[in-house]
Order: sequence, then C-alpha cells, then structure tokens
Amino acid sequence: MNRSAPLAPAIPTRSGLQPETAGMLLGLVGVAIFSLTLPFTRMAVSTLDPAFVALGRALVAALLAAVWLLWKRAPLPPTSALPALALVSLGCIIGFPWLTSIAMRTLPASHGAVLVGILPLATAVFAALGGQEKPSAGFWGMALLGSVLVVGFALRQNGGSFHPADLAMFGAVILASMGYAAGGRLSQTLGGQQVICWALLLSVPLLLPLVLWLSWDQADAIVHAGARAWTGFAYVSVFSMFIGFFFWYRGMALGGVARVGQVQLVQPFLTLLGSSLILGEALETATVLFAIAVIAVVALGRKMQVKRQ
Repeated sequence: MNRSAPLAPAIPTRSGLQPETAGMLLGLVGVAIFSLTLPFTRMAVSTLDPAFVALGRALVAALLAAVWLLWKRAPLPPTSALPALALVSLGCIIGFPWLTSIAMRTLPASHGAVLVGILPLATAVFAALGGQEKPSAGFWGMALLGSVLVVGFALRQNGGSFHPADLAMFGAVILASMGYAAGGRLSQTLGGQQVICWALLLSVPLLLPLVLWLSWDQADAIVHAGARAWTGFAYVSVFSMFIGFFFWYRGMALGGVARVGQVQLVQPFLTLLGSSLILGEALETATVLFAIAVIAVVALGRKMQVKRQ
C-alpha cells in the first residue's frame, strides 16, 4: 500500500502535528459530536414536530453564527464562494436535519446510525466529482468495504429488509455528503468556521418565516414539550448544527475531504453506544464485532493513496 507523496514537505500545524494527522484528529472530534445527533433528535421529536426540530435547530445555530462572525469581524465571503455555501446550506443545514428528524419518528436511533455509515463513501464520491481529489483504487476498495459492512449490519438488524423511513435516511446521507464535500473544499480557502457560519446565515431567509409559522401553528405542543424534548433540541442546535462543524470542516481542510471523511465509518458505532446510554436501546455483542471490523477498515483506508490537487 502506498502513502500519498506530496510535492513538498508537509508544514506542521501550530500543534506540531502534520496536517493530515491533525485533520484526522479534528475530524474524529467532529464525528464524536455528530454521533449523538440521532439519539438527541429522537428525544426531541418524541413530542416536537420533526420540521420544527430540523428548521428550529438551524435557526438557533444561525444566531450563534451571527454572534461569532461579529466577534471575529469576519469579512463577507467572496461571491465565488456562494455556490458552495448554498450546497452546504441545502445539504447539511436543511436537508439532513429535516429528513433525519422525519426518520427518527419511526426508526430507532441505533438503526438510523448504521445507515449513516455510508456517509464516507458518498462524501468521497462527491469530492471526486468535484475534481479536487483523486482517491486510488485501494482507497475506493476500503471505502466500499466499510460501507458494505455497515449496510450489512443494518440489514442484519431488520431481518434482511429496510424500513420505509430508510429512504429518508438514505436521502439525508446523500444531501449531507454533498454538503460535506462542498464545505470541505471551501474550508481550504475560507476556513471551516466561516464556512458553516456563512452557510447558516444564508439559510435564514428561508428558516425564519417557516420557524415562525411552525411556532404559531404548534404553539401548544411546543409549550408542553417537556425538558427531555428541549434537551434533545438544545444539543442538536448548539453541538450538531454549530460546534461540531468547526472541528469537522477544519479537519477536512487539513487532511482532505475523502481521507478525513473515512473517520465517519466509526460514527454509527459511537451512535449505537450513545443510543444505549441515552435512550436505553440494546447494545449487542455483534455491534462490537462490527465496530472492530469498521475501525480496521478505517485504519487501512488511511494508508491508501489520495491525490489532492
């Protein structure tokens, strides 16, 4: 197996780590934060409407983004960045939260977690389609193997079939991977924090009227939602929709979209653990075995060549 051969020596980050290593570590922190999204979303949609949870969490994060941009006195993004920011907004801020909120009304968080396992492959596909990265055949093989493992795990849990809400989860994965790839590329020039913050603000004209209407239409349910639902809503608003992306996009900017994206292969199993601790969902021995297999695939995939342009 061949490692990437950079044209010039890699410049260490301020932490002293090589960019690829720092990117993988930052990506892992982001994945750890994202891994609790489905359990907390399931808590929130137990009494709150899925559309309110999905759009409301993005609006809360947009308010935090506005505060951060003002604090940093960040300049406006160039017009050339708007298409990529729109993809981040469509995929990560609106599409993924909305579809997963719908799915979590009927699917266990542990089941949805394993479907998210195909995110690394989908993210690598969009990174390659964007022309910025060219993964080797070995890399594609490891990405495909990891995806087969998690999809096979999902089928095993359901006796060889998918739930109707699985389609919503697969749609969410496609939209998220599109946003991840676009945001990861843009982070190399704009910076990961600014990418997610400007993408959130770009969504406000759509989010604000919809959230206001949903708040009026569902006022009684919102008032009586309870502490458990609001705890779930708070987590997905502050951590899943805002803080997690600071680590995630910075990691992809340093280590590459396709390579750092492979860290997501461990996300389903971190989610399964979180679902067990937070929701009391069963954690089986087979889950641990699949987790070991997926982590091994991530380790092998990290050694495969990925050419970055």
